[in-house]
Amino acid sequence: MSGILTWTLMPPSLPVIALAAYGMGSIPFGLLLTALSGQGDIRRIGSGNIGATNVLRTGRKGLAAATLLLDAFKGLLAVLLAQALSPHNTALCLSVAGCAAVLGHCFPIWLGFRGGKGVATGIGVFWGMCWPVGLLCTLLWLAGVRLSKISSVGALLAFLAAPFLMVAFSLAPIMSARPIAAALITLLILLRHYGNITRLCSGTEPRVGQK
Repeated sequence: MSGILTWTLMPPSLPVIALAAYGMGSIPFGLLLTALSGQGDIRRIGSGNIGATNVLRTGRKGLAAATLLLDAFKGLLAVLLAQALSPHNTALCLSVAGCAAVLGHCFPIWLGFRGGKGVATGIGVFWGMCWPVGLLCTLLWLAGVRLSKISSVGALLAFLAAPFLMVAFSLAPIMSARPIAAALITLLILLRHYGNITRLCSGTEPRVGQK
């Protein structure tokens, strides 16, 4: 019953939170950092993605690390802002903000809705929603990348585990706001990685740092 009430009692600040979170998520740090550093348009390099993995293909590890951290931070900041603006129904507001931030990264309006794949931003969102989930997803992501040398393997491993971890660590029913938000974010990440999944199945997925 509490889970149903969480979804039905919608605070009036929710649209503002969603728009603000979408705006934060849509800041294309990878594009901005590569352009400012003289690397050109990251969308014309490698996969054309604006995320850290593609930035790494420029050979600038520092830029890739900065992109990764900033993309994660904007997801975290969107959730923290929602928490500050929502004295009531916090779980719902945090969940909406998290989903909106990842949507903003994947479909930024100023880039013709062609953005990144949402991995770092999604991890940042999980840190804000429930930090143990964020920590475990980060560790799963890093372990998957380290063992396979393939970025998408780590991402898929982390996000497939996220909804179950959210249920376990947020002490929330499976049909409450946070687990559902984690499941929706995971679904979006899987859809954005359709090409990666296809290449993994065919054995042609590039490894980290491969040009």
